[in-house]
Amino acid sequence: MLVVLSVGGSILAKDLDPEHFVAYASALRELGREHKLVIVTGGGVAARNYIDVARSVGANEVVCDFIGIDITRLNAQLLIAALGKDAYPEPPTSYKEAESALASGKIVVMGGVIPGQTTDAVSAVLAEYLNADMMVIATSVDGVYSSDPREDPDAKKYDVMTAKELVSVVISTEMKAGSKSPVDPLASKIIERCNIDTIVMDGTDPEDVLQVILQECSKVGEITGVRLGTRIIG
Repeated sequence: MLVVLSVGGSILAKDLDPEHFVAYASALRELGREHKLVIVTGGGVAARNYIDVARSVGANEVVCDFIGIDITRLNAQLLIAALGKDAYPEPPTSYKEAESALASGKIVVMGGVIPGQTTDAVSAVLAEYLNADMMVIATSVDGVYSSDPREDPDAKKYDVMTAKELVSVVISTEMKAGSKSPVDPLASKIIERCNIDTIVMDGTDPEDVLQVILQECSKVGEITGVRLGTRIIG
């Protein structure tokens, strides 16, 4: 199977801990034995810090986007280094480059592509372009909620939802000042358009990501001790 995995920078590159990159590389290496993988890495705190400085000195939003893209590609290069010979040696900078890199048989790791797209949106476009079998969004929360759980103690977590429901929830959440959804509106719309099986889950522990993807690919049933997150269906 071909799996596109979006790994948030806030979990992959938190504190720039080398051991976390090594742990993710180990999990991805095991997945890569049986499945084709394209990983899209986010920028995390470093990207936000650089973007804040750029805005403060007068950079416009497109320039800020390019700075964020550069940071996502640095995170991709760190993961490539951790994967060693199992990874394609350079982060592709376009969807077509990613397709060519995948033909190498190696694990492909990349960051952002163009201004105006988050790495989740890049992952969704990539999944559609490559006709992937599934997409996983590994983030710092354990799924999609009816509202922001940080603000609403009655927020309901969805175990399963349709792509259309995802779009509706994401848009309503994002419209509230200060709120943040685990999937951005553009990525949600692309998921709805391409109708790809998607899982949103807590990716803090790469072993959980490994087990969930293995479970979904093999359809062997639930694995004890691993929280699936939210499954998004057509």
